[in-house]
Amino acid sequence: MTTIGSAGTVSGNRPGIFERERIIATAGFNRWLVPPAALCIHLCIGMAYGFSVFWLPLSRMIGGNAPKVCADMTIFTELFTTTCDWRVASLGWMYTLFFVLLGVSAAIWGGWLERVGPRKAGFVSALCWCGGLVLGALGVYTHQLWLLWIGCGVIGGIGLGLGYISPVSTLVKWFPDRRGMATGMAIMGFGGGAMIGAPLANLLLTYFKTPTNPGVWETFLVMGLIYFVFMTIGAFSYRITPPNWAPAGWTPPVKADAMITNGHVHLRHAHQTRQFWLIWGVLCLNVSAGIGVIGMASPMLQEIFAGALIGLPNVPFASLTPEQKTAIAAIAAGFTGLISLFNIGGRFFWASLSDKIGRKNTYYAFFIIGIVLYALVPTFAAMGSKVLFVAALCIILSMYGGGFATIPAYLADIFGTQFVGAIHGRLLTAWATAGIIGPVVVNYIREFQISAGVPQARVYDFTMYILAGMLVLGLICNFLIRPLPVERFMKPEEVAKLQAKGAAAATVSGGAYGIGKGGLDATAAAFWAFVGIPLAWGIWITLQNAVRIF
Repeated sequence: MTTIGSAGTVSGNRPGIFERERIIATAGFNRWLVPPAALCIHLCIGMAYGFSVFWLPLSRMIGGNAPKVCADMTIFTELFTTTCDWRVASLGWMYTLFFVLLGVSAAIWGGWLERVGPRKAGFVSALCWCGGLVLGALGVYTHQLWLLWIGCGVIGGIGLGLGYISPVSTLVKWFPDRRGMATGMAIMGFGGGAMIGAPLANLLLTYFKTPTNPGVWETFLVMGLIYFVFMTIGAFSYRITPPNWAPAGWTPPVKADAMITNGHVHLRHAHQTRQFWLIWGVLCLNVSAGIGVIGMASPMLQEIFAGALIGLPNVPFASLTPEQKTAIAAIAAGFTGLISLFNIGGRFFWASLSDKIGRKNTYYAFFIIGIVLYALVPTFAAMGSKVLFVAALCIILSMYGGGFATIPAYLADIFGTQFVGAIHGRLLTAWATAGIIGPVVVNYIREFQISAGVPQARVYDFTMYILAGMLVLGLICNFLIRPLPVERFMKPEEVAKLQAKGAAAATVSGGAYGIGKGGLDATAAAFWAFVGIPLAWGIWITLQNAVRIF
């Protein structure tokens, strides 16, 4: 039997390397080592956002610079063909697989994660995400689209879900005094993964490229190896709190916040509450609107401002030459990078702010500010103001990212921390749903507007008003969220038995266990540099491309 002493020491039979009891922190541990461990995983799986860098080279595997297009090819024959190039539209289904599988796997295995701990979940995530890249490389090498979908899309998507939720519960428990900031630090890594992965992929593609081979499968293998090393380091660096741990010298606020509970709701009861589904609606509607903007940000900038982006203010998009369209596409790519940067920064900024103003008020800010900005974007476009247009979309995307980072703390406030990781996993089905709703609404409205003869520069106006309407519904959902009644919470003895195995461990009253609030000592500084330097490089590349907008 494994027991935990009052000083945080672990005694008894030594548990296996992946056992939850093996990673209980002991005296002297620095809690600031946990966020960079989470970033090791999130910065790797965040490359899912940047996977579009592979679409063009993958669509030229057979024909090279002159893609071999088979006009009569069905989606079924495309899955198995070795003589025709794949269509970009078919490759784009990878995004759907990524985010649907992310939500589904997080919902299915969230409870398992709570039982086994973040180390095992993080390592399985590394096996799935990196193994999916290896299997995808085989699919590219043999030119089998079905194998690419299963490898990167299905197996990799499962890895995304497990990796995404692996640190949530752990961070919330390590930072009861800064829940929002803690989850914001980790989840900003998922938004920032593409800023590192996309330029890295471009470097590798250039290195491996030959006249007959675009270098994709080799790039998959190298990135899979690099990611596996980083993710394994992150998984093995996780530590969990001893039972009832609290930072040394910290006590909960004297003035109780009605929206922050001290109890815990069991996983099997959480989805039976109205609060769960209201928060589900809050996330789904915020993400649906944000994904809608992300999906159309680049074409919006190009079609609305057209020649003005290259010093030809009176030339509409349809009148541009192919060379001019190529030039503005490069500028639009910089714009995409810029809003990604705000997506990342918003995850940390808004989540940290939520520690000060509360989670419900933070979502009020998302919806109220968002409604105003979505409604004003068509006006900024009509004015021809690039500065106001870009600023509005950057703020919108900061709140999109902030919504992801704030939601785990919101759940912990309402349902307690015991099962917050698993509850968060189930809530991510809202993300999977939004990943379908947002793009479908935007694309269909755009096509309808074009077929109705609306000028390209104005086809997005009605879409922005529809997205603002979604935020109004989200605002209503947020307003209706109330604290749970006391009968929904587990009894203290039930919580104690779940927090530690064995009667001896379950009787521990809690405390600091010789673990302080931590700080930036040499070990923590080195670990933060390990994840911070690649992220800083990605930000620098993004800023270099973004300045071309103006």
